[in-house]
Amino acid sequence: MNMPEYGDSGSVTVRDGILTVTQLNMLTKGIIDANPLLGKVAIRGEISNLSTPSSGHIYFTLKDERSVLRAVMFRSSTQRLRFAPEDGMTVVARGGISVYMQGGSYQLYVSSLEPDGLGALYIAYEKLRRRLEAEGLFDAERKRPLPKIPRTVGIITSPTGAAVRDMINVIGRRFPHAEIVLFPSPVQGEGAAERLCEGIEYFSDSLRADVVIIGRGGGSIEDLWEFNNEKLARTIAACRVPVISAVGHETDFTIADFAADRRAPTPSAAAELAVPETRELKRKIENVIGRMSQLINADVLRYRALIDSYAHSRALMKPAAITDERRMRLLLSEQLLCGAMKDKVSSARADFAALTSGLSALDPLAVLARGYSAVFAPDGRVIKSVEDVSEGDEFTLRTSDGEIDATVRAARKKKLSRSGQERR
Repeated sequence: MNMPEYGDSGSVTVRDGILTVTQLNMLTKGIIDANPLLGKVAIRGEISNLSTPSSGHIYFTLKDERSVLRAVMFRSSTQRLRFAPEDGMTVVARGGISVYMQGGSYQLYVSSLEPDGLGALYIAYEKLRRRLEAEGLFDAERKRPLPKIPRTVGIITSPTGAAVRDMINVIGRRFPHAEIVLFPSPVQGEGAAERLCEGIEYFSDSLRADVVIIGRGGGSIEDLWEFNNEKLARTIAACRVPVISAVGHETDFTIADFAADRRAPTPSAAAELAVPETRELKRKIENVIGRMSQLINADVLRYRALIDSYAHSRALMKPAAITDERRMRLLLSEQLLCGAMKDKVSSARADFAALTSGLSALDPLAVLARGYSAVFAPDGRVIKSVEDVSEGDEFTLRTSDGEIDATVRAARKKKLSRSGQERR
């Protein structure tokens, strides 16, 4: 059996005119890699079959009306992406063509990827904005108020641009007492978004500033694209220090503007939002002092009038007269109280006598004392009628001074008048 031989350069030595699969792939790879036109190409196509595993690499295919091309973008290159690729998006992929040995197919190794044209950039911007908005990243409830009087203002921008000079001049003019801490960062191009994130994280972790401004001057959508970075938006939203976004001109809105606590149309406007104006602050302080003085003076006048009224009062000028007057009132009250008590006692005594008289009239002993007697049966019952006894029954007569035991000889029923006389 003849075995293929491989050279040091990857060339293949073939025996009997027969190639192995590996030999064929190596030959193909060598031909493609040797072609300078294929080593650096730019290809326009529509993304399909997009795969984004946890490794950070991106696998997809590019297609047009007639053909497809496999493509891979490794993590070292995906970190520079300015947008989130999606299926159906038309892009321009730049890189080199080579053969994937294990798969036996050629593919594009992508070094950079960008949406095809302004329209595609705007579509990518809108998709990201709507997605983050749906997450609640832009909700007004999570935005924090700006400090009234910040001691330190952090600025994240290019150290050489006009924007930083404008902000420093405005802050120095309005509130020269504020300290300015500049975190230098590129504001466009490769690596700008990552550096801007580092600036936000620096101020959030160190708390070096009371408020942070992130921004740049105006430009095209391509120039402002680093401020449409998803990671930057999330970093701004998570910052522990209030953030003012000032990107572009008044009509330019970026994702960073929506994520920030406040949005300013220009860097100069952001500086005005960040610090108060000294003259206006002094005017407010003077107004407060004036109002406090008025309140204090009003209280002084009121208490002074109260003291004067006390100084001219009878209680202080003639205390003995006040004491005598109160003593006379007390004596009069005492007399009135005693008279009322006497009347009350007399009335109570009359009522008691009337009640005593009424009780005496109802007293059975008093009735017996007038010559009457009560008749009781042996069992203690009161005999009220001749029908209650029979001949021979024993009974007791109770008088006012004792009792008489007796026996019924006869019982006759008669009608008596109210005077006790027998009616004929």
